Amino acid sequence: MPQSFDPDFGLTADDYGRHRAGFPPELLIRLTARGVGLPGQTVLDVGTGTGSLARLFAQAGADVTGIDPAEPLLGQARELDRAAGVKIDYRTGTAEDTGMPDRSFDVVSAGQCWHWFDAPKAGIEIRRLLRPGGRVVIAHFDWLPLPGNLITATEELITRYNPAWSMGGGTGLYPRWLTDLATAGFTGIETFSFDLDVPYTPQAWIGRIRASAGVGASLPDEAVNRFSDELSRVIADRFPGDVLHLPHRTWAVVAQPND
Repeated sequence: MPQSFDPDFGLTADDYGRHRAGFPPELLIRLTARGVGLPGQTVLDVGTGTGSLARLFAQAGADVTGIDPAEPLLGQARELDRAAGVKIDYRTGTAEDTGMPDRSFDVVSAGQCWHWFDAPKAGIEIRRLLRPGGRVVIAHFDWLPLPGNLITATEELITRYNPAWSMGGGTGLYPRWLTDLATAGFTGIETFSFDLDVPYTPQAWIGRIRASAGVGASLPDEAVNRFSDELSRVIADRFPGDVLHLPHRTWAVVAQPND
């Protein structure tokens, strides 16, 4: 993506906390079958944002720490944790330099954020943090632009307002992350994916898009407001309805250090 594109998700923390759908519980079922997210495990969730992936692990009984550079997102995460009845230790920091002790975690996870990291440095840091037998998991939960659907129309609108945004047209699959992990010295690399529809009201979808990198995290307020109004008109004219069922794909890779 262009070097000039440098989103700040702290700018959109409220929409991020209110409108971004969290990872589906089905992800945890598949991860626990692979030894990730078990009760009593210590988990570090890097790039935790509002704690979507971290909360899944905490609800399963893991001891979870979340790290993110954007304190406003961590504030939203704490509010969401209180509503969910879980306790997670949040700290400001980065995946490349967590400041956590060597070999102190059974699992290090990264949800919806690996593309923002310096992958070689993050890989070295994660290996340092994992105990023997530990595992790393990288997970994504992405909308799917299909011909003629609202997501495709939304991406076209984002690109018109923000030409620097180059993250559209995704498939929800990330083969490059496998190379990142192998290069960093991880083995036993395994991936899985599954699709599901996510229900959004029109206003919730507009809020979800405001919380994205290409809109609220990188455009000035006036442009965000104009974008929101135009997306509202697109929905009313072309995709009317009280509930929008939008296709999403969950994808994850699990691996372990080779030492």
